Amino acid sequence: MSGISRHTEQDCLGCRLANGELPVHMVYENEWIACFLDHDPFNEGHVLILPKAHYRFIDDMDSETALAMLNASQVMSRTIRELYAPFGITQTQNGGGPDELTHFHLHIVPREKGQAFSSFYTGDEWDNEALKSRLADTRIRLAEAIEKQLSALRGN
Repeated sequence: MSGISRHTEQDCLGCRLANGELPVHMVYENEWIACFLDHDPFNEGHVLILPKAHYRFIDDMDSETALAMLNASQVMSRTIRELYAPFGITQTQNGGGPDELTHFHLHIVPREKGQAFSSFYTGDEWDNEALKSRLADTRIRLAEAIEKQLSALRGN
């Protein structure tokens, strides 16, 4: 990692997840952000993007981190569209409601046509055990596709 100085909160779950202190299904990371699969996915390919430094809100972020978040959301969305051909993709910060994580995070959620999304905000349980059982395979497939996207952007 470069000489970036970042503030992390010792007791912050988001900081610990983004900085590899807890196990996640990482699909991409750089100096500023970490992108990994949601452990309780709404659909296959549901990704979280977190800054590695501790920020509660996007308007607290430095420009480099905010730009890294936006760039990652583009790459994640493009890759999800390519792999899963969803009807649409919803991007929502902090789950769109009360934030128990207390660390800014952006959900990138592939959606099917006509799929209700209210349960995402209400906390209702989803029938997603099959998705959870495939997280390791989904991670490999998504990470490989992301690397191809990034290589194409770099002109490799």
